Amino acid sequence: MESEGNSEKKLSSSKLKKGSNIIPLTGAAALLTLAVSLAITAINKRRNSKRKDLPGCTFRVNLSASEILKLADRIIAKSKEVHDAVASVPVDKVTYKNVISPLAELEAQQFPLVQSCVVPKLVSTSDKVRKASAEAEKKIDAHICSCSKREDVYCVVKAFAAKGEWMGPEARHYVHCLVKEFERNGLNLTATKREEVQRLKAQIDELSFQYVQNLNDDSTSVLFHENELAGLPAEFLKTLEKAENGMFRVTLKSHHVAAVLELCKIGKTRRLVAMAYGKRCGKANLSVLEDLVQARHKFARLLGYSNYAEYALNPRMAKTPSKVLEFLEDISSSLSDLANKELAMLKELKKQDEGELPFGVEDLLYYVKKVEQQEFDLDLGALKQYFPVNLVLSGIFKIFQDLFGLRFEEIADADAWHSDIRMFSVFDLSSGELLGYFYLDMYTREGKYGQTCVVALQNGSVAFNGARQVPLALLISQLQTDIGGIPSLLRFTEVVSLLHEFGHVVQHLCNRASFARFSGLRVDPDFVEIPAKVLENWCYESFSLKLISGFHQDITMPIEDEICKSLKKWRYSFSALKLKQEVLYCLFDQIIHSAENVDIFELFKHLHPKVMLGLPMLEGTNPASCFPRCAIGYEAACYSRIWSEVFAADIFTSKFRDGLLNQHVGMQFRTKVLAPGGAKDPIEILSDFLGREPSIQTFIDNKIECSLWN
Repeated sequence: MESEGNSEKKLSSSKLKKGSNIIPLTGAAALLTLAVSLAITAINKRRNSKRKDLPGCTFRVNLSASEILKLADRIIAKSKEVHDAVASVPVDKVTYKNVISPLAELEAQQFPLVQSCVVPKLVSTSDKVRKASAEAEKKIDAHICSCSKREDVYCVVKAFAAKGEWMGPEARHYVHCLVKEFERNGLNLTATKREEVQRLKAQIDELSFQYVQNLNDDSTSVLFHENELAGLPAEFLKTLEKAENGMFRVTLKSHHVAAVLELCKIGKTRRLVAMAYGKRCGKANLSVLEDLVQARHKFARLLGYSNYAEYALNPRMAKTPSKVLEFLEDISSSLSDLANKELAMLKELKKQDEGELPFGVEDLLYYVKKVEQQEFDLDLGALKQYFPVNLVLSGIFKIFQDLFGLRFEEIADADAWHSDIRMFSVFDLSSGELLGYFYLDMYTREGKYGQTCVVALQNGSVAFNGARQVPLALLISQLQTDIGGIPSLLRFTEVVSLLHEFGHVVQHLCNRASFARFSGLRVDPDFVEIPAKVLENWCYESFSLKLISGFHQDITMPIEDEICKSLKKWRYSFSALKLKQEVLYCLFDQIIHSAENVDIFELFKHLHPKVMLGLPMLEGTNPASCFPRCAIGYEAACYSRIWSEVFAADIFTSKFRDGLLNQHVGMQFRTKVLAPGGAKDPIEILSDFLGREPSIQTFIDNKIECSLWN
């Protein structure tokens, strides 16, 4: 099932939304000594006033609404001044110092100031400040958009690029990116074609918005008698509205649909809900998507590409549509044998429960859940008792400090926007060098951004005079605060999410690129999730899982070995079948964006049984009409999540699995994978670390090795 929930772009990587300027992602006995030795060094003496003098940091905290708007105006004025100065350089007088250096230093200096304006929208406790922040973001976005269309600046930068002046590899890459960015906006075209590019961009934005708006406005529901909802918990039924005839109203919002498909014992009910869900906005969105894809192809052709997928993939690690299609088909075919075994098990279980009724895609979630309950001794609700938030944090800090040679030191009385916020300095353990800072904004509150993510507040960079600007990150989470002295307990999925996002924090802080454009999380979008996905694996290994767990009433009691093993098995349960379902949507997305005049409905109808081992598309449904990821945010790039997971599996298994706290390997990862940032080709980065080109085979082998048949 492709739901709105699944389609939301994960916000821990480069942007919080399309078009935004936020860059954005043992034993418990040992943990008892953490505060004294290995844990966070939080022994700084308290000060009477808030600490603001953070070396190398220019991000501004707690600006008022008026200060935010004034700062936005100053940012825009300074940017215009620098761009005007660059544009005034005669093309025969261009040098690195008078063209490239001013633009690079402007980016580095203004990024933390821009974030000072726009981040309060996500975290401020003041509604007035949040509104001012949103207004400032619109103004700054509009200015940056206008800068990207400045032909006078483009001509000067292009003249410097053509000059062939010697530069280091990172500076050369920076110049190439500047030129490419201008040309992806059509500045190398005639005025007439440039106007057409802008018209098509506006049309694409409008159609994308319309597609998603149609889904958001859909209010379709399905009515059921209580006996038709057998298997759903009473607590869930209480949340459902009742119609005048006493029947329960199930909406087609993802949380209702997922609950029915996963828990309802009645096959007919599951089928009716799945069909209704797959019919949403059928005719309207099919027409919108056809127009949208056609407009994207026209846009790409104007810019010199054969199709939209070529345009979208050109700056990404995957590079070409043919590479992506080959990747997806290799993954799908390599997992077919395992997926067939998984499907056969589910079909047999349905036969035992429901007789000879055919198995359909609407049955997948229900019978997967049923097998998992039978096979794994896992009570995920009870498991929370082993994950008190402070213990989890201490364990995560220990893992990252030991693995990457870091030292975290809490900053007492740091200036912040809420009393719950904690701030840390990060140092290299060996040299004592300050690497950067990060905030933890962990707990839910009114008005706060509602997703877990990492936001870069300041990127590391080296100025023309050699001074280094240190990185600063913010980790936003949505944990519940302690209640009545009882510590906040995390669900296991929250533990995985927290470790993943903390991986982004370390990725941001360990980046040593000289240019702010390549620093922090400003890396290839196909690459940005790989380090964090590598680090998720520590949640599934007994040794490391015990480092981050302990019974909340007695933290000397870590999670048991058998539960650790069950969690790992649960992670891989029916993973081949689940992955094939995702591959289906990724193939659809890639094909419609790499070929023209495709019959969208017929394509899905053809792909479904081919990829899903003969399971047909549900009668009367049209998944293309309710697949928002291909409309906005992931167009021609839906494959990227699988891509990251595949290469992360190769890295973890090849380098870390047999030494979870091996600092030698961890330091190699830090220096070879995290440090280059966006300044180096991602394939080169991974090949240098692995000693070979990355491969999909480890990913496949892991799924087979950890399946129910081994």
